[in-house]
Amino acid sequence: MSMAYVIVAVLTAAWIGFSGFSLLRRAEFVTQPLIDYGVPRPSWTLLGLVKAAGAVGLLVGLAVPAIGVAAGVALVLYFLGAVITVLRARSYKTVVFPVLYLAPAVATLILGHAA
Repeated sequence: MSMAYVIVAVLTAAWIGFSGFSLLRRAEFVTQPLIDYGVPRPSWTLLGLVKAAGAVGLLVGLAVPAIGVAAGVALVLYFLGAVITVLRARSYKTVVFPVLYLAPAVATLILGHAA
C-alpha cells in the first residue's frame, strides 16, 4: 500500500464524510442545491448516510482492501449520479461541484487498485 494511496484515501474520506455529515445536519449550503436540482427531501437522509458509509468504507479499506474497493466503486457511482442529476436540472454552472467529489473518489479507487 503506497503512501500516496493512504493520503488520498484519508483526505477523500474526510471530505466526503464532511459532506455526508453536512447533509445529515441539513446545512443550507448542501440542501439548497438539492432543492434547486429537484432532489426529493425524503431521500436526503439516505444520501447523507450513503456518503458517510462510503467515507467510513474508504478508511476501513486501509485495513481490508476489498471494503475500500467496494466503497470506492459505490462513491464513484454516487457522484456520477450526482453529476447526472445536476445536468438534468440544467444547472451547468454548478456541475463542477459533484465533479470535485467524483475526482478524488476515482483517484482513491485507482491508487488503491495500483497498490
